[in-house]
Amino acid sequence: MNGKTRYTDESLGRLRVVPDFLPSPEELVLKDDTVKVTIALSKSSIAFFKREAKKHNTQYQKMIRRLLDAYTEALDQPEPSHAGSHGRRRHTG
Repeated sequence: MNGKTRYTDESLGRLRVVPDFLPSPEELVLKDDTVKVTIALSKSSIAFFKREAKKHNTQYQKMIRRLLDAYTEALDQPEPSHAGSHGRRRHTG
């Protein structure tokens, strides 16, 4: 390709309107519903998240928060109700 766009006067065919599905700018800047906590983490874990965050141009705290959210979402599913299940049990307490 030479970088130039060549326009023609052809019919575009049948068109359809696509509903607007994108969030508004206001929705994009809303903060997550979060609670500040103090937690002691290992130096190696923090170093890992800081390296990865830098690679992906994001905040390491956000990565940790999303990891915890994914973990809790995966484990917060209702357990099967059939008796005799040998699956993983959740400890609540």
